[in-house]
Amino acid sequence: MFERQESVDMPKDASPPAVFEPARLGPLTLRNRILKAATFEGMTRGALAGDDLIEFHRRHAAGGVAMTTVAYCAVAPEGRTGRNQIWMRPEAVPGLRRLTDAVHAEGAAASAQIGHAGPVADPRSNRAPALAPSARFNPQAARLTRRATAADIERVIAAHATAAELAVEAGFDAVEIHLGHNYFASSFLSPRLNKRRDQYGGSLANRAKVALGAARAVRDAVGGRIAVLAKLNMDDGVPGGLWLDESLRVAQWLERDGSVDALELTAGSSLLNPMYLFRGDAPVTEFAAVFRQPVRLGVKLAGERFLRAYPYREAYLLDSARQFRAALKLPLILLGGVTRRSTMDLAMAEGFEFVAMARALLREPDLVNRIQADPATPSLCIHCNKCMPTIFTGTRCVLT
Repeated sequence: MFERQESVDMPKDASPPAVFEPARLGPLTLRNRILKAATFEGMTRGALAGDDLIEFHRRHAAGGVAMTTVAYCAVAPEGRTGRNQIWMRPEAVPGLRRLTDAVHAEGAAASAQIGHAGPVADPRSNRAPALAPSARFNPQAARLTRRATAADIERVIAAHATAAELAVEAGFDAVEIHLGHNYFASSFLSPRLNKRRDQYGGSLANRAKVALGAARAVRDAVGGRIAVLAKLNMDDGVPGGLWLDESLRVAQWLERDGSVDALELTAGSSLLNPMYLFRGDAPVTEFAAVFRQPVRLGVKLAGERFLRAYPYREAYLLDSARQFRAALKLPLILLGGVTRRSTMDLAMAEGFEFVAMARALLREPDLVNRIQADPATPSLCIHCNKCMPTIFTGTRCVLT
């Protein structure tokens, strides 16, 4: 079981913690150091939490994770990548409260991933323009994004605070602010996507105002009632995008501001290079099969240029994440290729406070319990990534 209490720093001469030891995260004490990463479940018809979504997260809680993350909870209706995604409003609270109650009954904590999809949003499905730092054509939606005005930016930042307050009302123990994958805040950080010449463009300090502002708004809204995490791109995986040197400075600013309790380190662009995050096979054929013509033909002809395959290996983001660990005191969450007990132990030895798992848990929701019982337990996930296209049928999910 988890509980809320004051955090205590580990002595500098302490040995690395074991992954199955209880862990502090802001005001929380979690039963271990393994988190279920945010994966869009495709189970939110009507943009609400129903029985399928509740059972999905209950199974992961029963399977042994310390905290399961609900994705994706948009802070505004136009900030969804699809019309059926949850957006945080009073009508969503009762279903989400049922979800958090179910997770708590299994002894785990629940986190809500909140954010705005920005240029990754689907304007056709949402029936609203997708907002971006600069106007550009989105080939996935076959639409132009709209350049966000200063008023739009202020509204989106304020909406993060409202979403966080609703998360508290729904019984969540944490929120994870989405600052990655070229969603709204991440797109402002990207030199490739942000061509503005006003106070939100140009220098890194200007480009970081949306990310830092959203984190501060959330912290001010919730105080110390729940934990506040942020999912931050270390790099976008595209030429001209955000890279490690600038991302590290943003992480240092977040640490300085005291707005977040931990950072989950990620990479890649849902807009320009999604497989840079996932690694493994690129399921172009399976993606094409879930769409109608003429999109199906377009995916077949051009899918390999967008869904570029990268070889899978364990802990594939570790080399980049080490640079953040060396420069920050803030608790860090290692994501990417964590499927074995040995990888978890390595993360602990290198100073990471938590690990996050996703695809391996989609295949086996009880994998954490089985690894705890037998450290030699292998994951059955083969990193084929065929779970990704199934979000369009509401049967599985994909990292967000």
